[in-house]
This record gives sequence, C-alpha cells and structure tokens, in this order.
Amino acid sequence: MKLAKPKYIFVTGGVASSLGKGIISASIARLLQARGYSVTIQKLDPYINVDPGTLNPYEHGECYVTEDGTETDLDLGHYERFTSIHTTEANNVTTGKIYKNVIEKERKGEFLGKTVQVIPHITDEIKRRIQLLSQQKVYDIIITEIGGTVGDIESLPFIESVRQLRYSLGYRNTALVHLTLIPYMAASGELKTKPTQHSVKALLENGLQPDILVLRTEHPLTPNLKRKVALFCNVDASAVMESIDVPTIYEVPLKMHEQHLDEVVLDKLGLPAEGGEPNLDALRDFVHKIKHPSDRIDIALVGKYTELPDAYKSISESFIHAGAVNDCKVKLHYVNSEKIDASNVAEKLGTMAGILVAPGFGNRGIEGKIEAVRFAREQGIPFLGICLGMQCAVIEFARHVLGLQDANSSEMGQTAHPVIDLMEEQKGITAKGGTMRLGAYPCQLKAGSKVAAAYGSEQIMERHRHRYEFNNDYLADFEAAGMQAVGTNPETNLVEVVEIPSHPWFVGTQYHPEYKSTVERPHPLFVAFVKAALENRK
Repeated sequence: MKLAKPKYIFVTGGVASSLGKGIISASIARLLQARGYSVTIQKLDPYINVDPGTLNPYEHGECYVTEDGTETDLDLGHYERFTSIHTTEANNVTTGKIYKNVIEKERKGEFLGKTVQVIPHITDEIKRRIQLLSQQKVYDIIITEIGGTVGDIESLPFIESVRQLRYSLGYRNTALVHLTLIPYMAASGELKTKPTQHSVKALLENGLQPDILVLRTEHPLTPNLKRKVALFCNVDASAVMESIDVPTIYEVPLKMHEQHLDEVVLDKLGLPAEGGEPNLDALRDFVHKIKHPSDRIDIALVGKYTELPDAYKSISESFIHAGAVNDCKVKLHYVNSEKIDASNVAEKLGTMAGILVAPGFGNRGIEGKIEAVRFAREQGIPFLGICLGMQCAVIEFARHVLGLQDANSSEMGQTAHPVIDLMEEQKGITAKGGTMRLGAYPCQLKAGSKVAAAYGSEQIMERHRHRYEFNNDYLADFEAAGMQAVGTNPETNLVEVVEIPSHPWFVGTQYHPEYKSTVERPHPLFVAFVKAALENRK
C-alpha cells in the first residue's frame, strides 16, 4: 500500500442490466494494478437474499465461492480471474446482509430505542460495509460495483450511501464510473444517446454526477456522438469511453487502456500515472493466444442448467484459460443431461474429444449425467467430473463395474447402496443457506497419479461447495475394481479425487477447481484435461 488512506471508485449501471459492470470494474482494477497500485473490488447486490447460495442458477447465474467459504455473486469470479486477488466475505454485500445486521442490532437494543429507518441506519450500515476493506490497510484503491440499474427501487439505499460517502470522503478521493447503453436503431441506422441522457438524469436526481461514462455499444461511436453525450451529461469529453463488443472479455482492459481510461481515473482521484505505460504484455499475449489458436477441440459440458451458460461461468472461463495454454480453442457444447439416455448418448457425445459432467444439486437430470459418465468411461474419452459430476462417476462405476445395480446417492432418496452419503457434519442441519461444506480445504494427492502430475505437487488447497461425500465403507471395493482414491483430505480422510488409471484420462473431483483458474494462473487440472482431450481425440 502506497497511500495513507484508500481512494474509492464506484461503478453504476443504467438503461439495461447485464451490460458488463463486472467486466469494466475488473478491467479498471487490472489496469491500475499494472500501474503499481494495490486494488480490490467489491460487489453490492440489491436483492434481499442474504447470499446467492439458495438461488436457482437460472435466476442469478453461477454461485461463486471464495477462499473463505462465502457464497457470492458470479462477478467476484471475474474479479479474481482478471486480478488474481482472492476475495472474501467482505467483497460481496447484499441488501439481505445489510437488513439482517441492522435488525440484529435493533433486537440487541443498540439503537437505544430510536426508530430504525432507511436513513440513517440502513445507509450507515452500507457505508460501514463499503469501508470494511479499508481496515486491512493493504489497498490503495477500492472499487465498488453497485448491482442492478439506476432507478431500481432496490438500489436506492446504495445510491444514497454512495452520495453520502462522496460528500464525506471528498470528491478527489472518490470517482464515479457510470456504464450505460447506446442502442442502435436498425430502421433508421442511428445510434441513440437519449437512454444514456435519461440514465444520467436519474443519477443526478439522486445527487450523483458521474465523472466517467462508459458507453456499451455494438457499433463504433463517432467523436461527434461522444461530444454530444459529454455535453448533455456534463462530463469531460476525455472521460467518455466506448465499450464495443470484442471477441473475448479479456480484451476489454486493453480497449479501455487505448482510450486512456486508467489515466482518466487516476486524474479524477488526484493520483499520478507513474512509470509511463503500464506493463500489459502478459495480457496482450494471452489475448493473442485466445484470438489466434492453432487448433480447435470440442468438449461437452453435461448439466441441467445448460440453457443459461452463466450457470457454469467459471467452468467456461477455465476452458478459455486452459485452451490458451494448449494453443487451441475449446468449443464448449452445452448438453442438457435431462435429454440424455442410453439410446441417444452416442449421438450426442460421440464426436466429443472430452466430456465434463458439471456440478449441481438434486435428482433432476441425474440419470443422464450417469449415462454420460458411462459413455466416457467405456469409450475411453477424457473425462472430468466436478462435485456432483464426480459423485455421478462413483455411482456409475458402482452400478456397472461393481454390479451394485441400485447404487445411488442418499441425496436422491433411499438406496441399499449409498456409495455417496450425507456428510456426518451435515446431519441434523435443516437451514439451507450457508450451511454446506464451503471454502478452501487441504487435499493430499497420491504420488504417481495423473492428478498429482497435473498439479506438479502432492499438497493442494481447493474450494468446496457440497453436503454429500464418497462413502468410505465402499472404498476397498472401488480400488480393487480399478477406481482409485488419489486425493483425500488429510484431516478427515474424505475422498476428494477419484481416478481410473487404466483409462486415458478419467478424473472426478469433489472440489471445484474452476473457482481458482485465473488469467495469470490457469488451473492445472483444466490444462491437463484439455491436453488429454487433444491427444486422445478420434
């Protein structure tokens, strides 16, 4: 940390949701890192759920898990992938957490009989949470992304809190970046600025003037259009940025740098742009590899939320990272496990060079996942099973190799052979939210295994999100039949990784390797899986 007190950047969005506030926030962080500043990012989510752990992936996309075991918004995955900075519980704040804390304080009598109100009590709690990261005294700049769009009822307390913070911290210690949409009207062939003007007007009505505008667009913006936006939105012309569609999200920081976004941000914060040009060579090289691969490979992702790819965001990004390392483009085919059975599995998966069975919960689509595992095992196709995917691999092996035809997970109902069973510590738990085995745990890998070779180490730490585990009562039978437990928790002896040594590459992990894959450190297991798929494709 170079600064005595951190500076704050707030990122808001308007006109439409899903414009890419998380990507812009992560891009700013990456650029400021390259200039030598210590940066972190946090997300303020306006929904009343305490966290996204109980949300259906179709509602909110993937639930990301941090190193300390917090279930968070998927944008925190982007933050980590771009910056390689571990996030924590302090990096994701929801309306649910805010109200929960305030109500608990009221129940304890901490407000001394006062009427509890949105202002000042809710806004004070939001401001406290925003500034929580500053207590670590390691960050020069704290970026805060506010979820939703300006004008949403749910976002109003957050917007008001930002207004108060900008006033109290000083305008040279804060900067406001507003991301909006410039829609294209095909009938008239025009790009329209009016939605952006209205969005900024909504901000102004709440007492906030943006310092920087990032305009999301499908077509290049003319200098005249940028000047028009600057004039009507009361923003410096140099602070109007174009965010056009690019082949890969990892190109966004480079496009923002070309427009001097990092310099404009530092100027607004009264900070020097030290050292001339930031070193972005590694990122440029990475983007070049993504855009110009020398090979291509087809891999199936088998899951039950395949209609929404964001439900598997960390997995798809991990394949991009692993593809760059292997100089190939990984073409992911999202295959709905509910539509797989013995009669069509060859048709759906027969042309794939690799098969990944995705994590998830519940009985729906489980038999299709098991059928996909069987196909990968019998046909010698490189396979990776993650969490429930690993459990499906165990169930499949028990049924078709060990001959335990009714083998299943106790999660799916009563079974004579619960080869996957509820963890001891999970028995008696009734609350659903935040009660699973979550966060990073150690794992001891077996020397000589494919997984140990991939990691280049026998001691690893990986993140978890599950309630059920491999039933060790059956371990001897599995190992005698050819499925080895090559990764175990050294403290509890829980099976973390299974492998079939006789298979070209067959691995199942109870943990989620995708959560730790970044641009700088592609996950070794995905790298090894893609390499195996390249070598074994038919």
